[in-house]
Amino acid sequence: MDRHNPHPSLEDRLYFRQLLAGRDFAKGDPIAAQMVNFSYLVGDSVTKEAMIVDPCYATDDLVDLAEQDGMKVVGALATHYHQDHVGGDLFGEQLEGVRELITRCSCKVHVQRPEVPWVKRVTGVSDSDLAQHDSGDIVKVGEIPIQLIHTPGHTPGSQCFLVQNRLIAGDTLFLQGCGRTDLPGGDPRQLYLSLSQKLAKVPDSAILYPGHLYDPRASASLGETRRSNFVFKPKTEAEWLSMFG
Repeated sequence: MDRHNPHPSLEDRLYFRQLLAGRDFAKGDPIAAQMVNFSYLVGDSVTKEAMIVDPCYATDDLVDLAEQDGMKVVGALATHYHQDHVGGDLFGEQLEGVRELITRCSCKVHVQRPEVPWVKRVTGVSDSDLAQHDSGDIVKVGEIPIQLIHTPGHTPGSQCFLVQNRLIAGDTLFLQGCGRTDLPGGDPRQLYLSLSQKLAKVPDSAILYPGHLYDPRASASLGETRRSNFVFKPKTEAEWLSMFG
């Protein structure tokens, strides 16, 4: 802590890292390199506590990266149940994920209530391993508040995380495009409502951090994304469903 600033602002306290699978962790893993998932470390640089958003592929790598920064992993935040975000069997390949993380760190995995049965089925974790939430709940890591926004559509319990004007969106929204709705639990109308109503409360100034590197840029302002991303071109639900339903 800066001795000239004994009471740093939350922005100054924020510990935030965007990590690309196959490059920053899970190096040499061909599936991680192909899927280009992002995981995130979010924490409080004063209390030295951090959470991992979407731990997958090589959970020890993610914990080690946090510990190299002097941080202790105290929990996980899951955007949704898909195996490339929380682990499990993916086309015959067993991916590491939340189950391996909680074995090492003895911590809770924070999920939206509608996602609970899906996460349990895919990963094998139990109710006692999960912290169940509703939209708008605040989870604190140290003194850093993380707002959970339920954004169904890609999956029933997909959620985004708003922390210090940074929106970690998982597969709800990419810099270009959005999550698929043709997988189990997907619902195109719900995704339209999530994009047009749930996320409408997040300001243009917020920086969007997606769940995959599907664009040359790793992040962009939400305002820029709203202007350039084709999923925001339809002006009505009917138009949106005709294009993406």
